[in-house]
Amino acid sequence: MKKVLEFIGAIALIQGVIGLLHEFTGWLSWGVIRHIGFLDRHEVYGSIALVVLAFALFAAAESVRG
Repeated sequence: MKKVLEFIGAIALIQGVIGLLHEFTGWLSWGVIRHIGFLDRHEVYGSIALVVLAFALFAAAESVRG
């Protein structure tokens, strides 16, 4: 379970950072945040939420025994 939480956290962190990079620099336009319809014009907030989610998943992974 710990490895699964760490893996999902890593994916969320990567996607959040890619979303922020795309919004501020225009690089890396292949992030998942751009393709979520209800986040139109709110991609920065979605990317920040993914980064926060990633850190929460990492903290949850640390609390799991094993």
